[in-house]
Amino acid sequence: MTKRLPPGTPAPASGQYGLIGPRGGNTGQERTATRGEPLPPTPKPGMGYVMNDPTKNGSGRSK
Repeated sequence: MTKRLPPGTPAPASGQYGLIGPRGGNTGQERTATRGEPLPPTPKPGMGYVMNDPTKNGSGRSK
């Protein structure tokens, strides 16, 4: 299973992050985050994020 990231954590990679409920269920909602920027607040306490779809354009990668 992918590690759940709490809100406010710097995003490890750019892409779409899915919202995970307090008990671990998928909510069906996604948020877009940029690498290094903090993940946005969640609607309810105890929720977190998991990476769903990483960005495929190559921007931000070191050469």
